[in-house]
Amino acid sequence: MDPAIKHIIETWQQLASCIEQHPDKLFNMQSDYWQDYLALCQETGNTPWQQQVAFHFIKKSYSLLSQHLQQWTENITTDENSKIAKKLTFYTKQLLDALSPNNFVATNPDIIAKTIEMDGGNFINGMQQFLADLEQGKGLLTITPTDLDFFKPGENIACTKGHVIYQNDLMQLIHYQPTTEKTYTYPLLIIPPWINKYYILDLQSENSLVKWLVDQGWNVFMISWVNAKEAHRKKNFSHYLQEGPLAALKIIKKIKKIDHINVLGYCIGGTLLGCTLAYLAKKQDSCIKSATFLTTLFDFSEPGDLGNFIDANQLAILEKHMESKGYLDGKIMSAVFNLLRANDLIWSAFVNYYLKGEKPKPFDLLYWNADPINIPEHVHRFYLRNMYLHNYLVQSNKLKLSGTPIDLRCITIPSYFLAAQDDHIVPWSSSYKSSHYLSGPVRFVLTTSGHVAGVVNPPYRNKYSYWTSNQSHQHPEDYLFSATLNPGSWWDDWATWLKNYSGELQSVDCDISKNIIEDAPGSYVKVRFTL
Repeated sequence: MDPAIKHIIETWQQLASCIEQHPDKLFNMQSDYWQDYLALCQETGNTPWQQQVAFHFIKKSYSLLSQHLQQWTENITTDENSKIAKKLTFYTKQLLDALSPNNFVATNPDIIAKTIEMDGGNFINGMQQFLADLEQGKGLLTITPTDLDFFKPGENIACTKGHVIYQNDLMQLIHYQPTTEKTYTYPLLIIPPWINKYYILDLQSENSLVKWLVDQGWNVFMISWVNAKEAHRKKNFSHYLQEGPLAALKIIKKIKKIDHINVLGYCIGGTLLGCTLAYLAKKQDSCIKSATFLTTLFDFSEPGDLGNFIDANQLAILEKHMESKGYLDGKIMSAVFNLLRANDLIWSAFVNYYLKGEKPKPFDLLYWNADPINIPEHVHRFYLRNMYLHNYLVQSNKLKLSGTPIDLRCITIPSYFLAAQDDHIVPWSSSYKSSHYLSGPVRFVLTTSGHVAGVVNPPYRNKYSYWTSNQSHQHPEDYLFSATLNPGSWWDDWATWLKNYSGELQSVDCDISKNIIEDAPGSYVKVRFTL
């Protein structure tokens, strides 16, 4: 039996054990469900039985069952291990998402209408797409979410003009070409996550954070991480520290002839930035003037739904996979992230492309999501065990990187934290807790929406909103109570904050001609592994 399937079965067995220990809870919950179901039947019975009423009844029945099953799982495991309870709740939701009436031909009126309209041609189109996806996944079904042939990095995505000015085994360093006559004295280095490709921050010109920053007068540098092969197996967290941000800082200081740089870290890139700051603090190096953390965790005690995939048994399974290849296959990471938003990223595509027979349409965000990156075995093993499993990062001097003990409390520079209210990867409350481990002044901002959409939110859209507060609170609930809700994008708020640490506007004088290796977006980001 597949070890992952075995683990899920063992988790469900925990639920059976809980039921055996609390039969009274099960009886009461069943009683509540049947009372609600009979009320629904009575309500529907008073309505003429027509096709739309039938679909309405099926939908309401499913909604009622989903509500009660999730309540059952939560209530019956209340007294048990909290991690087991969270896993059971998560797996229950996955099961219910899959069983939605929307996902079946006979219970989805839209599919029935489409079938009549196309004389069943939708199923032929859907089967062709299904077989193509199966072949592309080499036996693993991975739904093609968008038109993968439409976007070309450097042409219509990741196309902000610039040059690769440095590279090593782990990354390429991109410098973006200024578009203003004057730029701020102190440049900005961006550290993206190495579990995805960097261009989530440089999609298309209208929603590119990079392009927006360049047009605002910042000199922007970006790390583009390598798509790992077996040869990268032994690259560990210390390598990522030394060959990533520390190498980039050294090059930028040399080219710009400056001593101070602002740095932004996104997701795990923010975690690495925190480690970098703590490392530099121990070395008494003050080259970083300010730090921006986008949806970043330091405290992994409550990691959200991702925590359901991380325990000793599951890590052993994952490590066995990585040992065989030398890296974590990007397909696995992509599949995990898709499961966290199964309705949006799996089942809606399943219905649209396989049952309705529609063709995937171009969508930059989904293209990026379908462009995974492989992660070296040693760095991923270190990250999952030391941070997710043991939460060592917030324990002073527990971790050592390049022989240096890491203590986040040594960080005294100004910091800007952005969290997203509906983030399914970095819960905003955990990001808020993480901000309290730093000793310097912190501005914490909470945006609406999620891990990606909340971050990639250009001001011109006038979309979403964000909370700000000038008061310091220990608990996230108190922060939210005191915060002010502002309409629009957080980008403007951050730019106002960042200007305080960026120096004066001065004539562009950065000559990088001797350092140019190739045009942006570089070659590392173009290495693509099919899903």
